[in-house]
Amino acid sequence: MKILLADDEPSIQSVVKEIVEDGGYEFCSALDGNAVFGVVEDEKPNLIILDVMMPKLDGFRVCRALREQGVALPIIILSAKGDIVDKSVGFEVGADDYLVKPFSPEELLMRIRAHLRQHDRITAIQSPILKTHDLQIDTTKYRLTKKGVDISVTPKEFLILVYLVQHRGEIVTRKQLIKEIWGEDFIEEMSSVAVFIRKLREKIEEDPSHPKLIKTVRNAGYIFSED
Repeated sequence: MKILLADDEPSIQSVVKEIVEDGGYEFCSALDGNAVFGVVEDEKPNLIILDVMMPKLDGFRVCRALREQGVALPIIILSAKGDIVDKSVGFEVGADDYLVKPFSPEELLMRIRAHLRQHDRITAIQSPILKTHDLQIDTTKYRLTKKGVDISVTPKEFLILVYLVQHRGEIVTRKQLIKEIWGEDFIEEMSSVAVFIRKLREKIEEDPSHPKLIKTVRNAGYIFSED
């Protein structure tokens, strides 16, 4: 497994390289936003860490561009305190997670491992193709289509949708989603679930303001409508 860090600070490059390699992963890097795209193509990383403030192209713009190009790798936004006022800023551009500097080695490794485990969850699904309403979900290719048209989703959005579809007709709590998608160490992230649900609705619902597929059950969680 290989981790790509995009950050122009030599000290952060050195620290993250040591953390990643001590964790048993390979490391590659980019020193500015424009360089990320070439490194992704050449090095084929399994996860990307993007610093917010970089020369030439900031981390938010890089993240958005990668998603528009169809890159489905997990992306963690790295920021200094104050760079992100709201978590939804990073999520809006397609990030799966964010981490504020300074961070502990244990925290970074925990998040890397949690996101890489997502791939194992997808490959363990018994039925590779899930069909419901006018959606088709190909779990082997991380591909979602609606009425035959491709819909771009982030890995986190994809995993949430797969889990909801697998449990359609059942109430799924936010805590349950955090435990299954993020992991038990991320219970404090429960407020992030609503952001991902809103993004999913914008992509799969005919009218996101009045959802018919992913419905909110007040004080309980969410329920995906049965066929």
